[in-house]
Amino acid sequence: MENVVLTIHLILALLLIGVVLLQRSEGGGLGIGGGGGGGSGGFFSARGSANVLTRTTAILALLFFITSLSLTLIATWGRAPRSILQPAGTSQPAGPQVPQSGGTILDQIRPQGAPSGETPAPAAPSGPQVPQSQ
Repeated sequence: MENVVLTIHLILALLLIGVVLLQRSEGGGLGIGGGGGGGSGGFFSARGSANVLTRTTAILALLFFITSLSLTLIATWGRAPRSILQPAGTSQPAGPQVPQSGGTILDQIRPQGAPSGETPAPAAPSGPQVPQSQ
């Protein structure tokens, strides 16, 4: 359902951009309704096309607004309400888990085969190394 509404929303956005760009600006930039042919109230006259484009823009804007609200409602539909006074992570403990055997964080990061009293040998470098000046 969400994908269908999102697709309609994107199509409406593209149509709205196109209709707005077709309208005549105050300077007469990209308008289609100029000069020639027909009476003053005809469909392709400056006045007739402005009325049609204005109505089309209003309808597309209303549909765009409705799909925006629909997407918001769909996104929040399954969420359970929660209090704004409770921190978000109260149900789970914060920070890393310490093993129950009494070990420390160092015991967790030590490689599996290494004895606990000594540190493992460093791994061989994977490529050429740059000498460091002292």
